[in-house]
Amino acid sequence: MLQVLKSSWALLLGMLLLMIGNGLQGTLLGVRGGIEGFTPFTMSVVMSAYFVGFLGGSRMTPELIRRVGHVRVFAALASFVSAVLILYPVIAEPIAWALGRVIIGFCFSGVYVTAESWLNNSSTNENRGKALSLYMIVQMAGIVTAQGMLAMGDPSGYVLFVISSVAVSISFAPILLSISPTPAFETTKPMSLKELFEISPLGCVGMFVMGGVFSAQFAMSAIYGTLVDMTLGQISAFVASIYIGALLLQYPIGWISDRMDRRQLIMVVSGIGGIGAVVGYLFGSNFTVLLSASFIIGGMANPLYALLIAYTNDFLEHEDMAAASGGLIFINGLGAILGPLSIGWLMGRIGPEGFFLFLAGLMFTLAAYAAYRMTQRAATPVDETGSYTPVTPSASPVFVELAQEVFIETALEEESNALSND
Repeated sequence: MLQVLKSSWALLLGMLLLMIGNGLQGTLLGVRGGIEGFTPFTMSVVMSAYFVGFLGGSRMTPELIRRVGHVRVFAALASFVSAVLILYPVIAEPIAWALGRVIIGFCFSGVYVTAESWLNNSSTNENRGKALSLYMIVQMAGIVTAQGMLAMGDPSGYVLFVISSVAVSISFAPILLSISPTPAFETTKPMSLKELFEISPLGCVGMFVMGGVFSAQFAMSAIYGTLVDMTLGQISAFVASIYIGALLLQYPIGWISDRMDRRQLIMVVSGIGGIGAVVGYLFGSNFTVLLSASFIIGGMANPLYALLIAYTNDFLEHEDMAAASGGLIFINGLGAILGPLSIGWLMGRIGPEGFFLFLAGLMFTLAAYAAYRMTQRAATPVDETGSYTPVTPSASPVFVELAQEVFIETALEEESNALSND
């Protein structure tokens, strides 16, 4: 781990600042929308726009990098992010905000692709897994830190938007001054969705469902807090608890997944997440219970993303894993676009409680489908499954492909050890 820090500290520091900027703007915009009098559905359109841009950016950035290089792409996209963050409070109109969210989603996706290719270039086969884990921890730490900063500012003014913009602007320095350009890379062409569904129906359905769950957490949690009249500090704690749960429970769930039928674990984890959402719906007026519910939801939902990738890998040859990851990311992106729109419509019809009902519905749906799939296919023996590799739902295709490389390297090492023992 120290070796990873030594070789990648500038990149990790820059990403920490970027995630502070991204985490702050997402929550801040949800709170500011309530101050501006925007309806839940209007804000859901604004929030959904981020995932439209993110999905587009993940597909277009590799071509931009091939044309002009990593450094120029990173600097240009991060500059656009900084500019849009400043413009949000200046043009407080839903259409302008939605356009800004598309731009920010596109740019952040591109920034992730660029930064993660640098991370890959600076890591080796021996430490790549540790590098990805440290990178994920830094991302989560940035989002949680941003929530603490939100609690200390005034969302009706300009200062918090300026702080978010400054954090993104400063992030350029440690990265661009210490990272050398890397060779242009070729991303793998995704496997057809039909072929991917035939290989792993649960993986495909699960990734679509988790797209809706993650986007609801990332985009709509602050809007829920505003609608139920939480204080700014309470909103910050509520959103932060989702990501703290995601970080703390990622590794325990991963450890368990390597030791049992992953479909059973997907069913159990989804069910616990659904129960957490029901608790939030029934006892949301008690803030302590609400924090516990959000911790459980985040702690169950976010590891499911990596768990579904690991489950799908169990039915793939090593050479097909990278292609499959591209299809899974696309399916997840579609779910992420529809998630805020669906939850915004539901909250507009039945009130803020629609937030938890939506999450409960998706989580229980995934649990039920996992139970159904257990009746359709025999379980893969535990000793024939690959190792779980932590991946966050906000990961770019580059990060997921890197995680797949770690997965493959670990599997090959385990196969080699097994043969040597025989």
